[in-house]
Amino acid sequence: MGVKRNTILGILTIAAFIGCGLMANAQEKDSYIDYPGFLELSNEVSAYREQRLVSLVDFNEMKEEPGTIILDSRSAEAYAMGHIEGAINVNFSDFTDEKLTAAIPSKTTRILIYCNNNFEDDIAPVMLKRIDLALNVPTFINLYGYGYTNIYELKGMHSLEDPEVHWVSSFQAP
Repeated sequence: MGVKRNTILGILTIAAFIGCGLMANAQEKDSYIDYPGFLELSNEVSAYREQRLVSLVDFNEMKEEPGTIILDSRSAEAYAMGHIEGAINVNFSDFTDEKLTAAIPSKTTRILIYCNNNFEDDIAPVMLKRIDLALNVPTFINLYGYGYTNIYELKGMHSLEDPEVHWVSSFQAP
């Protein structure tokens, strides 16, 4: 009986040391940032995203189907100044499980996205960003990373003046 007890105590002691080591490693982290994980996710999403770029005609057809959401992830201010008709706003910097679930309760919901760089006008509220930093890219990656996989992205550049864009705005020019 004593050998069994000593073996069990030995195993528990080793497990405790391992557990303490894991906790120490967790405490040594300076943040909850996983850049290599982000790069891995980005690489995983790359080919998938290429298949999910849609023309304005397809975008408009898709948005009319029940259960489809148009997501504008620009700032609340930019959204208030103008957006594609029917879009909802969740600011990209506010993406969390809770806020995304409140706006998009089902992970299978079809989500259509667009950003400033889809518009050639380069006027408020759609000032062009550097091409390699367009908001569509991190929005797509983050939605996918949060488990939303039915994402489509508007392809190309369009004018706010194009009636097929269906831009709505309360913005008054001075």
